Amino acid sequence: MIVENCPNCGSLSFVKSGIVKDRQRYRCKACKYYFTVNKLGKRIDEYYVNKALQLYLEGLSYREIERILGVSHVSIMNWVKKYGIKRPYKSEYHPTYKILNPSELSKYFTNPENIKGAGVIVTELGDKFMLIKWERFKE
Repeated sequence: MIVENCPNCGSLSFVKSGIVKDRQRYRCKACKYYFTVNKLGKRIDEYYVNKALQLYLEGLSYREIERILGVSHVSIMNWVKKYGIKRPYKSEYHPTYKILNPSELSKYFTNPENIKGAGVIVTELGDKFMLIKWERFKE
């Protein structure tokens, strides 16, 4: 953790002064104030939060999203709760998805049988693409 200045007086002159509860303690030379620096925590890029929520709405499970994005399924559950995301109930469609590189994606769309009778969404996942396809349940 980088300390920029004293939180009490704003001075840039301070020294290390021991460790308290596994955190470095500092002492300001100007005002003799003791302080520690708060841990900022680990943050996940907003791109992954948006992508995870999008995939959740597309019908993928938490574990499937975890495998695709590499983000903990618990984090995804927390984001769904935090933003109050609700899936549509009793959908007549079920999604199937594939992870494709750009050349595989172009081959996929050259075959008309792959897109006949279904909705298709293509979303970017880093250097690959995720193709989500909806088909009606066969009864």
